[in-house]
Amino acid sequence: MNLPDRPITILIAALGGEGGGVMADWLIDASAQCGFPAQSTSIPGVAQRTGATTYYLEVFPATVSQLNGRQPVFSLTASPGNVDIMVASELIEAGRAMQNGFVNPERTTLIASTHRIYATIEKMQMADGRFDSSRVVDAGRQLAKQAILFDMRKLAEDSGTVINAVLFGAMAGSGALPLTREACEQAIRGGGRGAEASLRGFTSGFDIAAGAHPTPQSPAPPKHASEIGEIMRLGIERLTDYQGAAYADLFLERMKFFQDKDKKLSSETARHLALWMAYEDIIRVADLKTRASRFERVRKEVGAKEGEPVVVIDFLKPGIEELASLLPHFLGKRLISWAQARGKLDAYNIGMHIKTSGVFGYLMVRSLAWLKPWRPHSFRYQEEQEMIEHWLARVAEAAQRSPALALEVAQCATLLKGYGETHRRGKANFLALMDALVDNPATADTVEQAGAIRKAREAALADPEGKALGGALGKPVTWLKQVGRT
Repeated sequence: MNLPDRPITILIAALGGEGGGVMADWLIDASAQCGFPAQSTSIPGVAQRTGATTYYLEVFPATVSQLNGRQPVFSLTASPGNVDIMVASELIEAGRAMQNGFVNPERTTLIASTHRIYATIEKMQMADGRFDSSRVVDAGRQLAKQAILFDMRKLAEDSGTVINAVLFGAMAGSGALPLTREACEQAIRGGGRGAEASLRGFTSGFDIAAGAHPTPQSPAPPKHASEIGEIMRLGIERLTDYQGAAYADLFLERMKFFQDKDKKLSSETARHLALWMAYEDIIRVADLKTRASRFERVRKEVGAKEGEPVVVIDFLKPGIEELASLLPHFLGKRLISWAQARGKLDAYNIGMHIKTSGVFGYLMVRSLAWLKPWRPHSFRYQEEQEMIEHWLARVAEAAQRSPALALEVAQCATLLKGYGETHRRGKANFLALMDALVDNPATADTVEQAGAIRKAREAALADPEGKALGGALGKPVTWLKQVGRT
């Protein structure tokens, strides 16, 4: 008989904890049951979501008896253009594979989950740094010979298993894998613990890939909500949870002027306003860390069984800024001024390891969350509200002249991020930009002014240290200095 010219090549990209190694073992086991020679290798990925661990397998689709004593020659690494089955446990990993040339329109079956786990470079951006998921999905359909793309994490959760089982099922159901379904299922059963849940996940993935059900797509979320009503609803929910109904009413009052303005301007102003009003302070952090939903999520993430204890230790490093933020305005301002004058803003930060899963640690952190009623009387609250009012007034003034200019002013709020030193830099950049280009613009032309604001904002987002922004403004930005407004 005529033997195949080459082995079937399989490249798997899986993140930590997703069972990529187990799936590679299943493939080797199923190949052995079918009598096919196979080989697998792996390359560890980098931590913190900068890259997946890759597993490369080659399966020669002929039995040992058919080979008649001959042995296939296997490669240890994948080469661009020569991968038959590309498997990615997350959408951007599929994008990386396409970018690196591992997806070939004449050969490759691309199997990938469309859910997202954001990469480090996406989360590092000062603004919305997410990759456009729809572009990756479209590219997969164009560049692959066959593309099987759906939300496999959701199926895994519904089946009570890990995503590797669903991916394995999709591979078997695609028809590109030279292994029988029975051999694949037997390989899973041979794994022992969790086999039944894995088989459920395998079946769900197999059925979708084989066309037993319509393929559910996971559309990319829009970068900005398009309906002002939806943003308003979410803003009200967020601020009610943050500080109560009266605070949400303040949000509605502030948005009255923008309700009948340009749709894009209204939605962006509402989005930035809701986020800004719900700024992260020590009270908010303590509240989120001690919610029952957080402990439930942690238990789910670590796979704890019912009744199995889970220890949660939170690492905190409060300092002068955190203390000042809780004081009355006149005391907090004096404390911050004293620390800045002496370069002591970060000198007295205390590293704390608090066991929030224990009674004492929980009560210690929860006691800070109970300070929510005091927040409106605090230094940080009054500082933030003054800046918000000033920003909103400038957006409203610009809206009378040009919606495009007003939109650029509204989006200056993207500079305000994080806490501690990160927040200080963002705040200094924001105030410097507002002072130079919004409060005291060099031109009365709205198009020129909008362009200057956009250019400066992009410079600040690209370089949070303020050097690029200083170049755009023509003067240095000093972020250590506290700048107040009256």
